[in-house]
Amino acid sequence: MQIFVDADACPVKEEIYKVAARHKVPVVIVSNSPFRIPQSPLVSRVVVNDSFDAADDWIAERAAFGIIVITADILLAERCVKANAQVLAYNGRPFTQDSIGSAIATRAIMADLRTGMNAGDGIGGPPPFSKRDRSEFLQALDQVLVKMKRSI
Repeated sequence: MQIFVDADACPVKEEIYKVAARHKVPVVIVSNSPFRIPQSPLVSRVVVNDSFDAADDWIAERAAFGIIVITADILLAERCVKANAQVLAYNGRPFTQDSIGSAIATRAIMADLRTGMNAGDGIGGPPPFSKRDRSEFLQALDQVLVKMKRSI
């Protein structure tokens, strides 16, 4: 088991480190630029080049059963779900075979709406990240790790 983190904009890195340490599961932080990670034998960093989707490609190429991917990127989530990885959004919502299609459709609809709107028309991004999101993420990651340990 390993956890791969799409880390450039990840708001729950500290929570991932905490849960991973408790379960003794290695974490790989994947980003386009280096930043500080904890001094731990369980945490490593991969810095990819700054080309478009380089971090996503690195993660997707290694996604498989036994890997947990943490990302908000729906297209990366789709690639990882197809590879049988477990995928969680930053708010703890799982991406699954059953949910990924509707997530992609919603993403496409929102992109179309934003394209057709004038600046200031009021269609923005997701709501601000909250304490509840953080709490739900912690619970979801813990549950995924417990289930995976039982199945491996």
